[in-house]
Amino acid sequence: MVQVTDLDTFSALLTPEGQALLAELRDHDPADELATATRLRRDHPAPLVSAALGQARLRQRAAAKFGADAGRMYFTPHGVEQSTRTTVAAHRAARFAALGVRTLADLCCGIGGDALALARAGIRVLAVDRDPLACAAARANAEALGLAELIEVRQAEVTEVDTAGYDAVFVDPARRGGARGGRIFDPEAYSPPLSWAVEAARTAPFAALKVAPGVPHEALPEDAGTEWISDGGEVKEAVLWFGTEPGARRATLLPAGDSLRGAGLPDAEAGPVGRYLYEPDGAVIRAHLVADVAADVDGRLLDPTIAYITADALRPTPYATAYELTDVLPFHVKRLKALLRERGVGVAVIKKRGSAVEPEELRKKLKLAGGGASVTIFLTRVAGAPTMLLGHPVGGA
Repeated sequence: MVQVTDLDTFSALLTPEGQALLAELRDHDPADELATATRLRRDHPAPLVSAALGQARLRQRAAAKFGADAGRMYFTPHGVEQSTRTTVAAHRAARFAALGVRTLADLCCGIGGDALALARAGIRVLAVDRDPLACAAARANAEALGLAELIEVRQAEVTEVDTAGYDAVFVDPARRGGARGGRIFDPEAYSPPLSWAVEAARTAPFAALKVAPGVPHEALPEDAGTEWISDGGEVKEAVLWFGTEPGARRATLLPAGDSLRGAGLPDAEAGPVGRYLYEPDGAVIRAHLVADVAADVDGRLLDPTIAYITADALRPTPYATAYELTDVLPFHVKRLKALLRERGVGVAVIKKRGSAVEPEELRKKLKLAGGGASVTIFLTRVAGAPTMLLGHPVGGA
């Protein structure tokens, strides 16, 4: 698939001819791309057809992040991968708006995903990026969604932009690099580095700095609060907030918006397996708030080093998924296989934490016969010993 890689080709997509091509490709089937390209090249320049097809594919991929807006937006390959999904961006924009922020400098704006959410929250945005193609896409997106009056896009090095006078700063450093665009784990290897981004954040009354969810806690500045965000059960990012809750740790679960602020509790103690198992949301684990959830459900850990909570009574919490346990067994493949066959289990969800066994390898060995019953299998440790726990989601089949 040919992607737009230069401004001239991108600009051609914004012409009446380019717009007509994009409209024609709105619901196109990628499986028919070759035949579609051959047909369209009879009446349109080949580079424009390739660019339109590439943009149509990017829009289809971006629908998972941007919903219905994706069909009107413009993307680069990096923009689809690195931009913030709408639900997360809207949550952040709402936090800024609640702080009274009316003007904000969005540094490393990319194709403008966050800028769009901020503008929809009524905030006037200066969106800055050094990539001219990303800036062109950001401008086109602001126009396409009717937000151009609230978003000024500027191509520049973010380190050279004066943010004085803005109510807030948002920085989203690039966390991928190298020839293959792999993840960068060292915060000082971000572009720009975390140390620069922190200093830039400190210049404004309020600021948010997006970092990888696996950021080491020891790298977190003391004057910032940190929020880990999951969406649909998948951890998406961590954000350093300045000017709000210094030193606070928070886990926010979208789309519901439940947010757990740490109370500074000591680590939870381990104890015997109870009737229920709680699997904390990934944001809770990343924020080191498992002890807070354990206290909330009057539970304890299965093992001092494992983030599974067990309890004797059911206490619903939005911060963990509850399972009712039926069996607690030492790990033994043959015994598990016989038990599942005896119960007519044909569907098994296999989870692991603190176990060297790979779920897919175990699934092959179990050779489930396709019965009507289902089970959730937890491969973990209890008091240091490899253990299998079987159960079902509370309220589930």
